[in-house]
Amino acid sequence: MAELAKALLVDDRRDNLLALEAILQGLPVTPVAVESGEAALKQLLTDDFAVILLDAQMPNMDGFETASHIKRRERTRHVPILFLTAADRDAQLALRGYAVGAVDYLTKPFDPWVLRAKVNIFVELWTKTQQLKAQGEATREREAQWDRLTETVDEAARVLRSGGEDAAAEALALLEKARWGS
Repeated sequence: MAELAKALLVDDRRDNLLALEAILQGLPVTPVAVESGEAALKQLLTDDFAVILLDAQMPNMDGFETASHIKRRERTRHVPILFLTAADRDAQLALRGYAVGAVDYLTKPFDPWVLRAKVNIFVELWTKTQQLKAQGEATREREAQWDRLTETVDEAARVLRSGGEDAAAEALALLEKARWGS
């Protein structure tokens, strides 16, 4: 079974995290909630995420600084970030969010169905990316098997061409060994 996508929820207020978890309920995603930018960065060291829902206004390390760190890391720079904030007073905040790499900036109160739809799109993209990675790995493995088989057939042909008295038996043994993958 394929791994379920994860969404990283980052907000310094526990009630906001609970609300986000409720909004995402029923989507094919596992929410992982943390209460600070520092905790988010630690979580990103061990887990892969389809999307990050990030509060812009947090004490200590705000969402903008957190996003900046996320985008600087090779491992996490491609994870989409959706900023969520109650601060609607300043259009510059939205621009600042986009400047640090956010794909969207939603102000509270936002329509939970819109947020669900946006998260679902990123989950679908993540799932398709995982499928493509798995297909690529399977293709590389088949190519490696093909290369090993080709080498064995070439070796068997060389043995047959050598014409020694046990050449046919030796060539057959090589082919049988390749057939059974040992």
